[in-house]
Amino acid sequence: MSIYLNTKRPLENFKELYDDNSFVDKSELISVLNEKISTKGKYVCITRPRRFGKSSVADMLGAYYLKAVDSKYIFDNLKISKTYNYEEHLNKYNVINISFNGISEIGNTYDDYIKMIRDTIKKDIVEKYPHINPEEYFNLSSMLYDTGEKFIFIFDEWDYIFNNNLFIENQNEFLEFLRNLLKDKPYVALAYMTGVLPIKNHSSTSALNMFEEYTFLKDRIFDEYFGFTEEEIEKLCEKNKNIYFKELQNWYNGYITPNGIKIYNPRSVSIALNRGYCESYWTSTGAMDEVKQFLEYNTLEVREDVIEMVAGNEIDITIDEEFRAGQKAPKTKEEIYSAMIILGFLSYHNGYLKIPNKELMMEFEKSLKDEAFGYVSEIAKQSNKMLKATVNCDTETVVNILHDIHNSEIPILQYNDENSLDCVITLAYLSARDQYRVEREDFLKGNSDSCSFVGVSDSHKKQVFGSLLKGYADFTFHPRRKNDIAFILELKKDATVDEAMKQMREKEYFQKFIQEHENNLLAVAICYDSKTKEHSCKIERINLGN
Repeated sequence: MSIYLNTKRPLENFKELYDDNSFVDKSELISVLNEKISTKGKYVCITRPRRFGKSSVADMLGAYYLKAVDSKYIFDNLKISKTYNYEEHLNKYNVINISFNGISEIGNTYDDYIKMIRDTIKKDIVEKYPHINPEEYFNLSSMLYDTGEKFIFIFDEWDYIFNNNLFIENQNEFLEFLRNLLKDKPYVALAYMTGVLPIKNHSSTSALNMFEEYTFLKDRIFDEYFGFTEEEIEKLCEKNKNIYFKELQNWYNGYITPNGIKIYNPRSVSIALNRGYCESYWTSTGAMDEVKQFLEYNTLEVREDVIEMVAGNEIDITIDEEFRAGQKAPKTKEEIYSAMIILGFLSYHNGYLKIPNKELMMEFEKSLKDEAFGYVSEIAKQSNKMLKATVNCDTETVVNILHDIHNSEIPILQYNDENSLDCVITLAYLSARDQYRVEREDFLKGNSDSCSFVGVSDSHKKQVFGSLLKGYADFTFHPRRKNDIAFILELKKDATVDEAMKQMREKEYFQKFIQEHENNLLAVAICYDSKTKEHSCKIERINLGN
């Protein structure tokens, strides 16, 4: 039974995906590849972060091109069937489909690894073409040429040994193996590779320079086919009806392609749809310690940027060079960020870098508690005191903690710009994120006349909310546990806490919490005087139920 050549496994895998409730039709990608068959553009390498649907697409391609199966009954129902070259290439090719994540069980050296791959391909060729005697050939390419037929090569996880730091001394040999198998070979109708990391360069050239690369950072051709778009997720929500789109958006939105298309991690969305609730699914499947690992390559240089991003800000930076397979550990800030973009840990668009979504934000918050971050980690570890002081209305302790943070060795925490106060608050309340859903500049909208105010007079409503305006709160803390107190936090520089309290009342900041937390809500005003270099704090309990 064939392992790599004309195996039915891709069709079986794709049929499972097709029958799943969270299936999204990405088959139009095939039409783009059909245009490249037997042309100079037949070498295609597409790289994306983990869990962005790369293997699913590889299975779809195998199911479509493979001549050993009949998959028309599936593809007739998909978008590809509407294209002009659909039937011309459907089930017409010999397909060699290899996932390079398999390691030999006989030995753990590179020779064992590559021998397993070579021997398996040879065995499959002989099985299909009995007239070919492998002893008469010096290499695989000669055997494939003598079949007299065309082949489509689909390589998944091509970068496995690079991404997992395996066989470091033999990685160039592996690139040469791929080059000798594919480059300038007339039997190649299409060579499609996918993985996480772009192709390694040899000095100024590459052993695989015949490949056209489409990377996460720069791809404008295949960008919409890897990951779910917002429109696709909205349709899935309408179909599944067990989770709201806004909730998925809150957790998983944040990636933007070079074409400006918003892309979501499909694995996380699919699991959330099936289970009916959102949490961090993707981060639990990958090596998320890499977040901390990459930051530790140059903690001092990236520390302030990470604080800014955890506070919800974007970093203005130019990232041109892409982190590639086999590249040494990154050292500069730009190299570290490039690697984290390629791996999907950061999002980059139009010169701005940010933490893409809530899933990844949780990992960056954890990283700030690592000892490598020095004084930042001490602030983060002690932030539970800030939360306790706040809910106990202990303004003196709140002010003292803020004073200590402000006087730290970290320049960004010394209020050099308008975002610095936000960064201080983010660190001061970091541990609160375990018990609260913390939102920054939350848009608190609504109208007091449209809400239920049991036992609240019109005069009381007017006293609490003032004019019916809409506004933004700097931070809102939504408790995950029913009995914990919710609070809204307003920050002001060179203003008084009374002015901050007045703003919260006049701009309806409490209205969002009325029904759920009407008897358990705090208003917190924190101000900083740039002349006296002092903080002030005022905390009031808001009780609309009396």
